[in-house]
Amino acid sequence: MNISISKLPGIGQKISLKTGEDSMLVLIVHHTGKRELYFFDDADSEEADFAMDLTSDETRELGAQLLGATYQPVDADKLKVFQNQIVIDWVELLEKSSLAYKTIEESEVRNKTGATIIGIVKGDETIAIPEADTKLQPGDVIMTIGKQDQIDTLSDLCKGEE
Repeated sequence: MNISISKLPGIGQKISLKTGEDSMLVLIVHHTGKRELYFFDDADSEEADFAMDLTSDETRELGAQLLGATYQPVDADKLKVFQNQIVIDWVELLEKSSLAYKTIEESEVRNKTGATIIGIVKGDETIAIPEADTKLQPGDVIMTIGKQDQIDTLSDLCKGEE
C-alpha cells in the first residue's frame, strides 16, 4: 500500500491510499471537521467510482473497525486446524429413525455419537440450545456440532441407518 499526504491550502489535508490492486481511497479532512471519502477502482482515474461524507465520529468508528476494535480475524492456519477438528452441520430427522418421538435425553445422542445438538428447526420455530426434555420429531432439522465422524454417525441415526 502506498500512502501519500498533502496539504490543501485553505481546505485541510488530503490522504491518498493506493492499494496493491491499483485501487485508491482518498480522504479529504477539512479544517471544519468535515470528511470526504472517495474510492477509485482504478487509481489513475480522474473520477471517483464512489464518494461519501463522514462525520468525525463516523470516521473514528470506521478507523476503529479497520483496526479490529470489535473483531479480530483468526489466523488462517489455526482456522484450518479448527475446521478439520470441529464441524457444525444440519441433519433432518426421518420418521424411521430410532430417535423420532424421543426427548434429547432419552435419545442419548451425545453418548451414542459424541455429537451435541445445539439447535433444532421445527417448521417455522427455531430452538437454540434445546433443553434435554425437548422431543425430537420427524421433519425436525437438527443443528449439531462435533467431529466429522460423530456428525456422520448422528446423520445415520437420523436417517434410520443405524
